[in-house]
Amino acid sequence: MLTIRDSGMTLCDHLTRRDWLQIGALGALGLTLPALQHARAVSPSRGGSFGKAKACIILGLTGGPPQHETWDPKPDAPEEIRGPFSPIASSLPGLHVCELMPRLAQQAHRFAVLRAMTTRDNAHSSSGYYMMTGVPHVPANVENARPGAPNNWPSLAALVNKVKARPGGMPASVVLPEHIWNDGNIPWPGQDAGFLGRSADPWLIHCDPSAATAPIPAIAMPDEMTPLRLDARRSLLEQVNRHLDGLERTAAVASYGGQFGQALDMMSAGAVRRAFDIHQEPASVRDRYGRNRYAQSVLLARRLVEAGISLVQINWTRMGPNLPNQGGWDTHAQNALSLRTHLMPLMDQVCSALIEDLHQRGMLDETLVVWMGEFGRTPRHNGNGGRDHWGSVFSLALAGGGVRAGVVHGASDRQGAYPREGAVLPQDLNATIFHLFGIAPDTEVRDAVGRPIPVSRGEVIRQIV
Repeated sequence: MLTIRDSGMTLCDHLTRRDWLQIGALGALGLTLPALQHARAVSPSRGGSFGKAKACIILGLTGGPPQHETWDPKPDAPEEIRGPFSPIASSLPGLHVCELMPRLAQQAHRFAVLRAMTTRDNAHSSSGYYMMTGVPHVPANVENARPGAPNNWPSLAALVNKVKARPGGMPASVVLPEHIWNDGNIPWPGQDAGFLGRSADPWLIHCDPSAATAPIPAIAMPDEMTPLRLDARRSLLEQVNRHLDGLERTAAVASYGGQFGQALDMMSAGAVRRAFDIHQEPASVRDRYGRNRYAQSVLLARRLVEAGISLVQINWTRMGPNLPNQGGWDTHAQNALSLRTHLMPLMDQVCSALIEDLHQRGMLDETLVVWMGEFGRTPRHNGNGGRDHWGSVFSLALAGGGVRAGVVHGASDRQGAYPREGAVLPQDLNATIFHLFGIAPDTEVRDAVGRPIPVSRGEVIRQIV
């Protein structure tokens, strides 16, 4: 069952004197400062890839997929480093990937692969914060870090929700099928809007789209809810809001009102309900992705971007206590067994299905797909046959949405332990995503007290755009 819940959780503005004269001269014609900034942002001078992506799907492999058994095998390294698996040739000449991803290997020519991503942070929650926000956690290497100052920079999804248009009452960013958490249900920092305030939070949808029941009862209109009754409820909400406007409204109340109003909009929009009704998909398409929670969440993400959502992030879910490492990518024990039996087959099937599906529908050129985790795994196996946390170097892959296909940027050393060349930081990844969205990385948003903040302090990865 799907349910929706909130997260609970130049001159100083880079304008020249000429710009200000333009604003003054054009203001009478209706061109405001924000409009001028937007017009400059979409200028063709920023390059052919600027603004190519209408949407972004983030395939979050929470827990940390190993670089050696995915995009960066090391066949010449000692066995305790390379592991038991062999590399295979891919559809991109010269690129070999792990034998456990044969389907993605056939889609490799559509990807740009980053082999020297780094956070230099070996803790899930703090390295994850860095990857999701583009800002290092203070301090680094803190496990079970919790949301809150000073680590309250907004997530990429929240920033997109802040600056992108929201179609038909829907949010610009959606996260599913659950939030990211450490044991004890301790949520990672960097998943919400932080200092931007709750109104910019991406919509978190706790769901299991693989379930046989109707997928989204929280959005579906009850049978007894006629359009007339819905209008009456909306009118009542407006009256309550007018009353509250005369009182001192807390941030929590204001946030609740905005989210409730948005929920009403989503309930009344037929296109929204259809997007969430995954049962409209042919059985063959659902089978192609896989009939499990993560795979069907990825399929739902494709439907949501078709409906106009700008960004959908899918977080990997643990598949059960009877599997090693609870079925997640945090393979401290039995790394090879976990990868061979469930992790890599599932990932390879669903990720390749998404790329093929988007391509066949003519959507890939305008949909950016980001394959990523919060870090990688240690070069050497530990005593339990596992690989531990490793933020010094790991791999990441992007496809579609203006990305240069068939590119491998950066390299790790012989052991897959440290960057050898072309190191990329999380803020550079975020800057690149904004660039592809048509948002200049130095675009400013305002925090809760009105201070201007750039959406990214990174550099666009020019080698892949």
